[in-house]
Amino acid sequence: MTKGFLDKKIVEKIKDTFPPGTRVELIKMGEDIHRIPDGSKGTVRLVDDAGTIHTNWDTGSTLGLIVGEDLFKIVEEEEQCTSIE
Repeated sequence: MTKGFLDKKIVEKIKDTFPPGTRVELIKMGEDIHRIPDGSKGTVRLVDDAGTIHTNWDTGSTLGLIVGEDLFKIVEEEEQCTSIE
């Protein structure tokens, strides 16, 4: 970490782990006045060079996730099945 920024290798790992389109679920958000409700789901839009995971939340918010501050996980969306009869 240099001057408040994550090491480039860590940021690259975050980018590899959370590519655009990844679905995430918030478990608990750190201290933020614009908190997203716990349990909210969203789609990763991008990871910037500071390692912030910019997310389009299903709630309409676009607040980013911060590794080490917020607790969240990748979620697998259930595929919708279509019956052919």
